[in-house]
Amino acid sequence: MQSDIRKELLDAFTDAGETYLSGQNLAELIGCSRTAVWKHIEELRKEGFQLEAVKRKGYRILKTPEMVTADEIRLGLKTNFIGKNIHYEESVESTQKIAHRLVYEDVPEGTVVIAEEQVSGRGRMDRKWYSPKYTGIWMSLILKPNIPLSKAPQLTLLAAVSVVQAIEDLTDLNPEIKWPNDILLNGKKVTGILTELQAESDRIHSIIIGMGINVNQKLADFPLDLQKTASSLMIENGSEVSRATLIKGIFTQFEKMYLLYLAEGFFPIKLLWESYATGIGKQIKARTLLGTIEGRALGITDEGVLQIEDHAGTIHQVYSADIELS
Repeated sequence: MQSDIRKELLDAFTDAGETYLSGQNLAELIGCSRTAVWKHIEELRKEGFQLEAVKRKGYRILKTPEMVTADEIRLGLKTNFIGKNIHYEESVESTQKIAHRLVYEDVPEGTVVIAEEQVSGRGRMDRKWYSPKYTGIWMSLILKPNIPLSKAPQLTLLAAVSVVQAIEDLTDLNPEIKWPNDILLNGKKVTGILTELQAESDRIHSIIIGMGINVNQKLADFPLDLQKTASSLMIENGSEVSRATLIKGIFTQFEKMYLLYLAEGFFPIKLLWESYATGIGKQIKARTLLGTIEGRALGITDEGVLQIEDHAGTIHQVYSADIELS
């Protein structure tokens, strides 16, 4: 009940914009007492929200905290279901682990697990993902699409496009996507995406998309072994980027493209993905579990599978690999 009041209070401030809302207005909109409204406004102040109170006018929010709490994300979020239910933690082992548990609790589609820090974050092939506190976006999104099991990897590509478009909308940067799940700026990795399934042989129960985005790290914040290959939006942009605003942008873009995908299939997503792809038409190395394939990247199929033409002219279908650009 308390969280429902908080959600409705933030929705009311979102809809009001710069307009003041009186305690009575808020109480009527939310369906609670003015005392309850005052209590929740004080809680927002403790979280770092700056609220202005003007006699005979009411309240409005002047400034929000630079955090990624559920309340900060909900303020201004206008999606229908992506990010409407947020599970926030200060520090976790992994947002993916929590998301897997929440699926069994039957949380609604679009639920997001988000944390300020992951102490055991991981990427593809169980590699450690460096996730320091208050600098990046570490989150997992729960989806429940009615699609064949074979199409699940397409949502990794959809997520990559969503992140790239949100970065473009918020900054002057020009990110690129390296198949299947890395987002690069000036050749350095700023984002990794990990997609995991809960499924039976013929049915998907859930798809959990983990996103790790380096936002406001300085170069010195990265371990020495990562400084040549990793970067952040702040390093490339030259100034800090609002993490909460970026999260809301990702949710907005993802919901739009996810609904398009469910209605029209993968083809429109494929066209967008290829427009951001790096390495297409170039010589690459693909390190798979069965060996290394070298050749020219032709692009992706309508199913999202990478095609590589080797030096003998044979075309290989690559479903999972580490890609090295020549």
